[in-house]
Amino acid sequence: MANCVQCGRKLPGFSFGKKLCSWCVQHEAAQRGEEPEDAVQRVEVPPWLRRESTSRIVTQAIFGINVAVFLGMLFAGVSIIDNPSTQDLRNWGANYGPLTIMDGQWWRLLTCVFVHGSFLHIAFNMWCLWDLGSLAESLYGRWTFAVVYLITGLSGSVLSVVWHPTVTSVGASGAVFGIAGALIASYYLGEFSMPRAVIMSTLRSVVFFVGFNLFFGFVASGVDNAAHIGGLVSGLILGAVIAKLAPDRDHPARRFVTLALVLVILGGGAGWWLYSRDYLRHMQRGLGYLGEGKVDQSIEELQTVIRRRPDFVPGHFALARAYATKGDLANAEMEYRRVIQLNPHSDSAFNNLGFVLLEAKKLPEARQTFQQLLALDRNHANAHYGLASVAYAEGDYQHSIDEYKQAAQLEPDMEGVYYRMGQAQFKLKLYDDAIYSFLREQKRIGDDYDLEIALAAAYDAKGMKQDAAAARQKAAELTGQE
Repeated sequence: MANCVQCGRKLPGFSFGKKLCSWCVQHEAAQRGEEPEDAVQRVEVPPWLRRESTSRIVTQAIFGINVAVFLGMLFAGVSIIDNPSTQDLRNWGANYGPLTIMDGQWWRLLTCVFVHGSFLHIAFNMWCLWDLGSLAESLYGRWTFAVVYLITGLSGSVLSVVWHPTVTSVGASGAVFGIAGALIASYYLGEFSMPRAVIMSTLRSVVFFVGFNLFFGFVASGVDNAAHIGGLVSGLILGAVIAKLAPDRDHPARRFVTLALVLVILGGGAGWWLYSRDYLRHMQRGLGYLGEGKVDQSIEELQTVIRRRPDFVPGHFALARAYATKGDLANAEMEYRRVIQLNPHSDSAFNNLGFVLLEAKKLPEARQTFQQLLALDRNHANAHYGLASVAYAEGDYQHSIDEYKQAAQLEPDMEGVYYRMGQAQFKLKLYDDAIYSFLREQKRIGDDYDLEIALAAAYDAKGMKQDAAAARQKAAELTGQE
């Protein structure tokens, strides 16, 4: 669809060969005196007039906030001239998935827009903000520009944390790209009283800025193109909506309703996505509580994870560990079986389930589980260790020794394998072999109370009373006894 060369209004469809709209034709005829003096000049909706103003209060305010934060970091001792540490950036409000999403610090989606990682970083962003912000503020007005800046900045932050949740992200570039996107859509779709050539020249400049910086972001390292794209797309949407539905700033109510609707749609979509990932926050808390020994709190958080994501394998696995730590073997068994159902190739689940069944005295089921683990990996040392433990519990000590030897051969540094082998050898009265196994375990892990007691028993059985007494004395020293 063509545009009027005089005022920039879009011409009606099928206006082939026409260059002026009907309003401009009538207006020029009136100027030439070709219209009767009493002719009624048709009134049409005026084109979107770009109002020139020397005041750029919002742009200056945003500029000032960014600089103030940067100076605050500098005076606080952050190494801002070079690249500051990621921890420093996080302390000042950087966007980082484990904190933003998992720990529920949603405010980081906004604060990161005002934090920068170096002098060059803030210098480039503020230069772009000053130019594009001034242009956008003169076009939209103060409060509309402020809303566009904040919405697009938040959109860039959301896509950034979604795209790479483990990367620390800072900078105003997402919002700057949002301004550029809004200008592109508005200049392309809006109607202006400026000459079309001026509009197209400005549009080409902004499009070049976006294209060049997106390309640079893809080829250069350390550039958060996710924030750029998130800001750009949301800016294009906002600019298009303003241009087509609420171009006239003299009708603030209409523009407010329009922007509020867009904000609800964009915010609702982002909020839904973040809420759908809220199970990760509970997962993080659950693992944290488990590491601190707060088992009941851990189970409560991990149960929340499972309710929200019933097929989330790491959640079931962590919950099984928590139940096992608490001694709730029945629920631990159930959760490990659920993990295996969801992931039949999880060797860790088979291994842990086998030892839970062993502790619950379900020896045939434990043996079957360790045999299934060997079917997955014939050289799995823990599977042989588990089968050895089952045989020991059943009193089949020779079979137990054979399996422990197989485990030790596959993994010589496995903790406890020689100690358990020595116990089986002691049961068969193979005292020399038992002493050798206990000493080998001692060489690997150092002094240990249980090892000294086992050695004392083996020395006694061999009639080596002096060595037995020395082992008991050492065991007493290890426990602080006389």
